[in-house]
Amino acid sequence: MSTEKKKADSSSAPAPPALPAPLSDLKIQYTKIFINNEWHDAASGKKFPVINPATGEKICDVEEGDKEDVDKAVKAARKAFELGSRWRTMDASERGRLLMKLADLIERDRLLLATMESLNAGKLFANSYLMDLGGCLNSLRYCAGWADKIQGRTIPMDGNYFTFTRQEPIGVCGQIIPWNFPLVMFIWKIAAALCCGNTVVIKPAEQTPLTALHMGSLIKEAGFPPGVVNIVPGYGPTAGAAISHHMDIDKVAFTGSTQVGMLIKEAAGKSNLKRVSLELGGKSPNIIFADADLDNAVEFAHIGVFYHHGQCCIAGSRIFVEEPIYDEFVRRSVERAKNYVLGNPLAPGVQQGPQIDKEQYDKILSLIESGKKEGAKLECGGGPWGDKGFFVQPTVFSAVTDDMRIAKEEIFGPVQQIMKFKTIDEVIKRANNTHYGLAAAVFTKDLDKALTFATALQAGMVWVNCYSAMSAQCPFGGFKMSGNGREMGEHGIYEYTEVKTVTIKIPQKNS
Repeated sequence: MSTEKKKADSSSAPAPPALPAPLSDLKIQYTKIFINNEWHDAASGKKFPVINPATGEKICDVEEGDKEDVDKAVKAARKAFELGSRWRTMDASERGRLLMKLADLIERDRLLLATMESLNAGKLFANSYLMDLGGCLNSLRYCAGWADKIQGRTIPMDGNYFTFTRQEPIGVCGQIIPWNFPLVMFIWKIAAALCCGNTVVIKPAEQTPLTALHMGSLIKEAGFPPGVVNIVPGYGPTAGAAISHHMDIDKVAFTGSTQVGMLIKEAAGKSNLKRVSLELGGKSPNIIFADADLDNAVEFAHIGVFYHHGQCCIAGSRIFVEEPIYDEFVRRSVERAKNYVLGNPLAPGVQQGPQIDKEQYDKILSLIESGKKEGAKLECGGGPWGDKGFFVQPTVFSAVTDDMRIAKEEIFGPVQQIMKFKTIDEVIKRANNTHYGLAAAVFTKDLDKALTFATALQAGMVWVNCYSAMSAQCPFGGFKMSGNGREMGEHGIYEYTEVKTVTIKIPQKNS
């Protein structure tokens, strides 16, 4: 979901670990449902296949959770959340210690998890090992530090009263995560919930359940009490819907498509009005002014679209380039995309792996065809690659207009659309003319322009002269139909608390 610019100044950050070779003899140990710190078969007896997207071949079968399994998981989570339970009476600092212990175990198993993530999700191994696992460790340790710093306030209420607030855990949290960053999203979800004292029922995406299930073994090893974290693999319309509609789940958090997010919010309204936080789709504008550092802008615009084969919600997929530099920007962008090496994401030197599955592969190719038919100029790519797996050529379109499908719809693939603009007012209106509002960027050497756009763009995150610069300390989330609420940062922590006001009658108040 994020990447650091290659040229970024590394003097303020520790050097990343050396990149080992991926495991060549990976064994998949955990394929069952994880409830109450135990492994269970699905109540239905069903399993579903997990596919390697680079080959289209089956990796293994996983137990298929459904409503009955979700019910069992919710009961375990509710019992762990009962007043007087080990989890509820645990010191907040001890919750933080458990999260730190979990981070240490992930660090121990870093090579295994990165290999598994690349095999299951088609992610480049270097990105899995360095970026995703590094981000998981940072996020867990950040949330661990918050565990004993979630505080209420005293309030100077009128009258002879003593009033204070408590930030309490919400309760049982249902969490549904996507396939594009399986382990990162697993950690983002559980870390914030657990540091506040909640319990969790989490459903990984059916395409990518393997690292989540391995995490179940580490959660137990770290010493979390039974029922605090429960992992139910399964399909969205069955297990996901059971979580969304469940009357004993107090909050649901979802990352995925806007269409499914709307169904989850509807389900919450039709059930128990559970709290809802959503991180949804995007069609993010990336605005390049003529005064920008062109090399920098081309590289960041490229990374902003092609990172993880375009499968990022924050992808800067609407690139607006000022007219005087448009042709040169297109030329350099095409040259950059043409140099890509596609292939096995576990192999060294490969720069682009497969799309996640046949459904996404077909959708991307269909949208590419729509771009051709609607009059965009295909500069490079534009078709499938290879004779197995779900690979799509890196594709660049120029002469794109705002009314084309490729300029409006979230493609979620390696497809770059480059549009032209003339004036500031024009590009602000065009950039904001979308139902989405997740991210945006502007490239300029003019500070006034940069600040104008930071204010004017309707997006939860705005980057200036960079793209996808993210950290555990920074809130992540969108405006409009890109979602509700925030993840990570202080704002993301408090998404998992309820405020309670306590007022006590006293004989006499003194200042």
